[in-house]
Amino acid sequence: MPLIPVYLGLGSNVERERHLNAGLDALSGFLQQMRCSAVFESQAVGIKSGPFFNLVVAGLTDLPLIELDRRLKFIEADNGRYAPERKGLPLDIDVLMYGDLHGNFDGLVLPRAEILKNAFVLWPLSLIAPTLVHSGVGKDMQTLWHEARIDQVLAPVPFLWGEQQLTPQGL
Repeated sequence: MPLIPVYLGLGSNVERERHLNAGLDALSGFLQQMRCSAVFESQAVGIKSGPFFNLVVAGLTDLPLIELDRRLKFIEADNGRYAPERKGLPLDIDVLMYGDLHGNFDGLVLPRAEILKNAFVLWPLSLIAPTLVHSGVGKDMQTLWHEARIDQVLAPVPFLWGEQQLTPQGL
Protein backbone atom coordinates (compact mmCIF):
# COMPACT_ATOMS: atom_id res chain seq x y z
CA MET A 1 0.00 0.00 0.00
CA PRO A 2 1.35 3.48 -0.81
CA LEU A 3 2.05 5.95 1.97
CA ILE A 4 -0.98 8.10 2.80
CA PRO A 5 -0.73 11.51 4.51
CA VAL A 6 -2.73 11.62 7.73
CA TYR A 7 -3.59 14.32 10.24
CA LEU A 8 -4.55 13.36 13.79
CA GLY A 9 -5.92 15.46 16.63
CA LEU A 10 -4.74 14.62 20.14
CA GLY A 11 -6.13 15.88 23.42
CA SER A 12 -5.90 15.16 27.14
CA ASN A 13 -7.26 16.68 30.33
CA VAL A 14 -5.86 14.15 32.82
CA GLU A 15 -2.11 14.09 33.50
CA ARG A 16 -1.92 15.92 30.21
CA GLU A 17 1.83 15.86 29.64
CA ARG A 18 2.17 12.18 30.51
CA HIS A 19 -0.69 11.01 28.30
CA LEU A 20 0.20 13.20 25.30
CA ASN A 21 3.82 12.04 25.51
CA ALA A 22 2.68 8.41 25.67
CA GLY A 23 0.41 8.95 22.67
CA LEU A 24 3.18 10.61 20.66
CA ASP A 25 5.61 7.82 21.55
CA ALA A 26 3.11 5.20 20.36
CA LEU A 27 2.33 7.07 17.14
CA SER A 28 6.03 7.44 16.34
CA GLY A 29 6.20 3.64 16.20
CA PHE A 30 4.13 3.43 13.02
CA LEU A 31 3.80 6.92 11.49
CA GLN A 32 6.55 7.94 9.12
CA GLN A 33 7.86 11.51 8.83
CA MET A 34 5.83 12.45 11.92
CA ARG A 35 5.53 16.16 12.69
CA CYS A 36 3.81 17.80 15.64
CA SER A 37 2.10 21.15 15.95
CA ALA A 38 2.45 23.46 18.88
CA VAL A 39 0.47 22.43 21.98
CA PHE A 40 -2.45 24.56 23.14
CA GLU A 41 -4.47 24.69 26.33
CA SER A 42 -8.21 25.07 25.87
CA GLN A 43 -11.36 24.81 27.90
CA ALA A 44 -13.40 21.65 27.42
CA VAL A 45 -16.00 21.67 24.65
CA GLY A 46 -19.02 19.42 24.91
CA ILE A 47 -18.13 17.94 28.30
CA LYS A 48 -17.73 19.28 31.82
CA SER A 49 -14.10 18.89 32.79
CA GLY A 50 -10.84 20.64 33.38
CA PRO A 51 -8.82 22.27 30.60
CA PHE A 52 -7.28 20.24 27.80
CA PHE A 53 -3.93 20.20 26.08
CA ASN A 54 -4.39 19.70 22.33
CA LEU A 55 -2.16 19.33 19.28
CA VAL A 56 -2.21 18.00 15.73
CA VAL A 57 0.14 15.36 14.36
CA ALA A 58 0.94 14.91 10.67
CA GLY A 59 2.56 11.82 9.23
CA LEU A 60 2.52 9.16 6.57
CA THR A 61 1.06 5.70 7.01
CA ASP A 62 0.71 2.54 5.00
CA LEU A 63 -2.18 1.39 7.19
CA PRO A 64 -5.70 1.28 5.76
CA LEU A 65 -8.02 3.81 7.43
CA ILE A 66 -9.92 1.28 9.54
CA GLU A 67 -6.69 -0.34 10.78
CA LEU A 68 -5.26 3.09 11.65
CA ASP A 69 -8.39 3.92 13.62
CA ARG A 70 -8.20 0.55 15.40
CA ARG A 71 -4.60 1.24 16.45
CA LEU A 72 -5.58 4.67 17.73
CA LYS A 73 -8.29 3.08 19.90
CA PHE A 74 -5.67 0.69 21.35
CA ILE A 75 -3.39 3.63 22.20
CA GLU A 76 -6.31 5.40 23.88
CA ALA A 77 -7.16 2.23 25.82
CA ASP A 78 -3.54 1.81 26.94
CA ASN A 79 -3.82 5.30 28.44
CA GLY A 80 -7.02 4.58 30.36
CA ARG A 81 -9.55 6.11 27.95
CA TYR A 82 -12.05 3.28 28.37
CA ALA A 83 -11.39 2.39 32.03
CA PRO A 84 -14.68 2.30 33.97
CA GLU A 85 -13.23 4.29 36.88
CA ARG A 86 -11.55 6.96 34.78
CA LYS A 87 -11.98 10.62 35.56
CA GLY A 88 -11.78 13.02 32.64
CA LEU A 89 -10.30 12.12 29.27
CA PRO A 90 -6.75 10.77 29.57
CA LEU A 91 -6.13 10.57 25.81
CA ASP A 92 -8.27 11.23 22.77
CA ILE A 93 -6.88 10.67 19.26
CA ASP A 94 -9.04 11.45 16.24
CA VAL A 95 -8.37 10.99 12.54
CA LEU A 96 -8.90 14.47 11.12
CA MET A 97 -7.92 13.73 7.53
CA TYR A 98 -6.72 10.63 5.71
CA GLY A 99 -5.33 11.41 2.29
CA ASP A 100 -8.03 13.04 0.23
CA LEU A 101 -10.85 10.84 1.51
CA HIS A 102 -14.18 12.59 1.85
CA GLY A 103 -17.28 10.88 3.21
CA ASN A 104 -18.39 8.28 5.73
CA PHE A 105 -16.12 5.26 6.14
CA ASP A 106 -17.59 2.71 8.56
CA GLY A 107 -18.68 5.54 10.85
CA LEU A 108 -15.58 7.70 10.40
CA VAL A 109 -16.63 10.92 8.70
CA LEU A 110 -13.76 12.62 6.91
CA PRO A 111 -12.61 15.31 6.94
CA ARG A 112 -13.63 15.42 10.59
CA ALA A 113 -16.23 18.11 11.34
CA GLU A 114 -14.25 19.38 14.35
CA ILE A 115 -11.71 20.93 11.97
CA LEU A 116 -14.16 23.71 11.16
CA LYS A 117 -15.81 23.90 14.59
CA ASN A 118 -12.98 23.90 17.14
CA ALA A 119 -10.11 26.35 17.40
CA PHE A 120 -8.03 23.71 19.23
CA VAL A 121 -8.10 21.66 16.01
CA LEU A 122 -8.04 24.33 13.30
CA TRP A 123 -5.27 26.57 14.69
CA PRO A 124 -2.71 23.77 15.20
CA LEU A 125 -3.70 22.25 11.85
CA SER A 126 -3.19 25.61 10.13
CA LEU A 127 0.27 25.86 11.70
CA ILE A 128 1.44 22.39 10.73
CA ALA A 129 -0.17 22.30 7.26
CA PRO A 130 -1.09 25.83 6.16
CA THR A 131 -1.52 24.94 2.47
CA LEU A 132 -3.46 21.72 3.06
CA VAL A 133 -6.84 22.05 1.35
CA HIS A 134 -9.97 20.94 3.21
CA SER A 135 -11.74 18.80 0.64
CA GLY A 136 -15.17 19.71 1.96
CA VAL A 137 -14.84 23.48 1.54
CA GLY A 138 -12.00 23.83 -0.97
CA LYS A 139 -9.92 26.24 1.13
CA ASP A 140 -6.52 25.79 2.72
CA MET A 141 -6.12 25.55 6.48
CA GLN A 142 -4.39 28.91 6.86
CA THR A 143 -7.27 30.67 5.07
CA LEU A 144 -9.83 28.75 7.12
CA TRP A 145 -8.08 29.78 10.34
CA HIS A 146 -7.92 33.44 9.31
CA GLU A 147 -11.62 33.41 8.35
CA ALA A 148 -12.74 31.41 11.39
CA ARG A 149 -15.15 32.99 13.83
CA ILE A 150 -14.79 30.42 16.59
CA ASP A 151 -15.49 31.66 20.10
CA GLN A 152 -12.86 29.64 21.97
CA VAL A 153 -9.79 30.85 23.83
CA LEU A 154 -6.54 29.00 23.25
CA ALA A 155 -3.21 29.50 24.94
CA PRO A 156 0.04 28.08 23.55
CA VAL A 157 1.87 26.10 26.23
CA PRO A 158 5.50 25.01 26.42
CA PHE A 159 5.63 21.27 25.78
CA LEU A 160 8.60 18.95 25.52
CA TRP A 161 8.35 15.61 23.72
CA GLY A 162 11.62 13.79 24.15
CA GLU A 163 14.22 16.40 23.28
CA GLN A 164 11.87 18.34 21.00
CA GLN A 165 10.20 21.57 22.13
CA LEU A 166 6.86 21.53 20.29
CA THR A 167 5.64 25.04 21.05
CA PRO A 168 7.88 27.82 19.77
CA GLN A 169 8.35 30.84 22.02
CA GLY A 170 6.39 33.89 20.96
CA LEU A 171 3.59 31.97 19.25
